[in-house]
Amino acid sequence: MPVPTPQNVSAHKPGDAVAVGIDFGTLSGRAVVVRVSDGAELGTAVHPYRHGVITDRLPDSSVTLPAETALQDPEDHRQVLSRAVPAALRDAGVDPGQVIGVGTAFTASTCMPVTADGVPLCEVAPYTPRPHAWPKLWRHHAAQPEADAVNALAAERGEPWLPRYGGRISSEWQIAKALQVLKEDPEVYHRADRWIEAADWIVWQLCGTETRNVCTAGYKGQYQDGDWPSRDFFGALHPEFADFARDKLEHPLSQLGDRAGTLTAEAAARTGLPEGVPVAVGNVDAHVTAATAGTTEPGRMLAIMGTSTCHVMNSDVLAEVPGMCGQVLGGIVPGVWGYEAGQSGVGDIFAWFAEQHAPPEVHERARERGTSVHDVLAEETADDPVGAHGLVALDWHSGNRSVLVDHDLSGVLAGLTLATRPAEIYRALVEATAFGTRTIVEAFEKAGVPVHDLTVAGGMVDRPHVLRIYADVLGRPLRLVSSGLACAVGAAIHGAVAAGAHRDIHAASAAMGGVREHTVDPDPERTAAYDELHALYTELHDHFGRGGTRSLHRLRDIRNAARKGNP
Repeated sequence: MPVPTPQNVSAHKPGDAVAVGIDFGTLSGRAVVVRVSDGAELGTAVHPYRHGVITDRLPDSSVTLPAETALQDPEDHRQVLSRAVPAALRDAGVDPGQVIGVGTAFTASTCMPVTADGVPLCEVAPYTPRPHAWPKLWRHHAAQPEADAVNALAAERGEPWLPRYGGRISSEWQIAKALQVLKEDPEVYHRADRWIEAADWIVWQLCGTETRNVCTAGYKGQYQDGDWPSRDFFGALHPEFADFARDKLEHPLSQLGDRAGTLTAEAAARTGLPEGVPVAVGNVDAHVTAATAGTTEPGRMLAIMGTSTCHVMNSDVLAEVPGMCGQVLGGIVPGVWGYEAGQSGVGDIFAWFAEQHAPPEVHERARERGTSVHDVLAEETADDPVGAHGLVALDWHSGNRSVLVDHDLSGVLAGLTLATRPAEIYRALVEATAFGTRTIVEAFEKAGVPVHDLTVAGGMVDRPHVLRIYADVLGRPLRLVSSGLACAVGAAIHGAVAAGAHRDIHAASAAMGGVREHTVDPDPERTAAYDELHALYTELHDHFGRGGTRSLHRLRDIRNAARKGNP
């Protein structure tokens, strides 16, 4: 499979120390071999997951799945170790003995029930046909009722950790998902010795021992000020849930960049790396990318834009920012507050429209030109004045992560006429996601957390039409990460730190990270024009998302009821 061209490649000398970064995404995993001295990417490989996202029925089974379910197969993740890592080494042409460290990055909250020795319950024969025994992908939204219960109880009790998450806990995170398992399949819940983030589970596969990282514990498990939510709180959610943290979560937490352990003989055989190579503590894909982007210092926001977008930033300011995914001390780099926000749908929305709603002639033009449907759609409106399409959209096709934290919301498109062209709808959808990012940036600044600059990583880095709109909507220049595999490179940077090649993440980032020389700059006239459209976006955002109407929630309820029993 084609992979992004390695960046920063210069003469490589035999014996130069390298680190391997492994990034486990939503649909595939990728590995990169990075030179420790300067971050040169020497070899890469991508391995698509056989089962991808499991949404309709369990693999090789007739067991159907409820609406909003999103699962994964842990064997798909192991295959990344077996296939992508050796392939990246071959591509790099390096001796495995040159590898001094390994780092990983994973989607989150992707979590699973496992046995005491780390075996996923879906691989334990009696539980294989049980959906709740399988890992729940980050975009599993079927636990929204449980998230609602968590939020209501936490607000009622005035739980001190709740403001650290903007006042609402997401259905994407581990407490809601675990509570759903207990309520819907208590046998699976009680059989699970541990409930673990895949970011930590994959390190368990490499090192042979359980570790837990401060990042996923804080952002996805509500670990704050040295403790999990209280036993009383969990018990008030469900009597059998009282000991959830003590029995299934508690474990010493490790700081990011620390050494989790070393490769076992089994992991060495699987990856083609030497036994005993240091492995970094597990990490989340978005957070590890800050090292690649050079955004480890306070006030430098990083937007990892792909199927969804994560916005992460360090700050020396502790403030309550509405709708954040969390603020965690040491959540991105040790010693400072790491903030995370995000949008559940970005590239997914563009792909949905391009694949399902672009007319056949657009697809034909794309084939003739050897370009993408996205490029053809973007070209049609590239020179149109801002607002000429008369449209405003809400980017909630996968729910809203920030700042509303409500995954029962859905997309809205206002202003359609019989003269509206498909390309205009496409542009309105891109603009909607840019307005969503502006809403997040403004929430930070209104709360007193300054955003000095914005850097972009991920798949959208090479979509000029998207970047132009974002720069104009935000009124800010955009810095672009050099690497096409920024998450994997960030993992390699952490692997180098764990191996002791650099003194800390900041130093490793300065040596091994990188951004492109040129920025994408806003056009002042277009920015001014977008202010009016953003005001309309905000009006619709608040009406549909802040209680002006419950119509989107009612439509979701009607849809789910109609589909129940009719997969």
